Amino acid sequence: MDSMISLTIDNREVEVKRGASVLEAAQSVGVYIPTLCYHPSLEPFGACRLCVVEIEKMRGFPTSCTTPVAEGMVVHTDTPQLQQLRRSILELILTEHPQTCLTCPKNLNCELQRVAQYIGLNEISLPQLYKELPVKEDNPFFYRDYNLCILCGRCVRVCQEIRGVGAVAFTYRGSQALIGTAFDLPLLQAGCQFCGACIDVCPTGALIERSRRGWQALPERSVLTTCPYCGVGCQLRLEIKKGRIIGVTPELEAVVNQGQACVKGRFGIAEPIHHPDRLTTPLVRRNGKLEEATWEEAISQVAQRFTEIKERYGPDSLGAFSSSRCTNEENYLVQKLARTCFGTNNVDNCARI
Repeated sequence: MDSMISLTIDNREVEVKRGASVLEAAQSVGVYIPTLCYHPSLEPFGACRLCVVEIEKMRGFPTSCTTPVAEGMVVHTDTPQLQQLRRSILELILTEHPQTCLTCPKNLNCELQRVAQYIGLNEISLPQLYKELPVKEDNPFFYRDYNLCILCGRCVRVCQEIRGVGAVAFTYRGSQALIGTAFDLPLLQAGCQFCGACIDVCPTGALIERSRRGWQALPERSVLTTCPYCGVGCQLRLEIKKGRIIGVTPELEAVVNQGQACVKGRFGIAEPIHHPDRLTTPLVRRNGKLEEATWEEAISQVAQRFTEIKERYGPDSLGAFSSSRCTNEENYLVQKLARTCFGTNNVDNCARI
């Protein structure tokens, strides 16, 4: 097919769509190329330089994430020269990165760890100089520990390219470069919508939601669910450890939200579920006092009161008002309850206003 390109990667014949990058071609056949700045949802950036490869008849060591495939291209991804170059690059990154993996919430789920293990960097020969920056806690949802930041730019790019907000950017230059806001304003004043997209793409522990702080290592399991806050139907993955939700991440492959979420879906699920004041059983009023009851008792009492009101005042004394934040199916059931059970057409929805 004219739209397909054939090339060779590590002595393996590969066929990919025209316009794909060498990195994407390698990933399509399971060939691992280390990278820290690449993300499938973002435009190629070529900043970390760890995805360099050797391409026959091409000078230098091009970055595979920014190099498009070409017919007949021959690529080598794991030569001794490449590994030594990657080792030197990674060593420079780690000279300013705290060696606190055991206490980091991203431990065992950190892309930097995976790259270091693949490259085989066992010690750092260069002088180490940590930034010793204060951890920013200027918002109610997540921490920003830029001591762990490797300047991959993913958070900046997702905020600009995907969300269209631009709340954070690269600040300063050279060895003083940092990720931050304009005039170092708190995120609450910088236009941040707290969608959490920056956390989802961060390869290290530089950005960590508050609910995950103190829960090291990987979750025991994850559960795919639908966000309950509106009728859009965003798919979320709940990460669970010891019976608690320690994190919520939007499902990258979901058709509806494509790896994105709003502040409610991203940060408004774990805390209410585990809040000590959360109601876990129905309450009914007996002798002027709220007491715990079973679901059967509560539903039966509600049905009884509706029946009493209908018999005393007529069906049009009742009505149903539903929300556009509910699903279409839920709104359908509300109007069906009113028309078939109550016997009234007093049905309304906030979307009408």
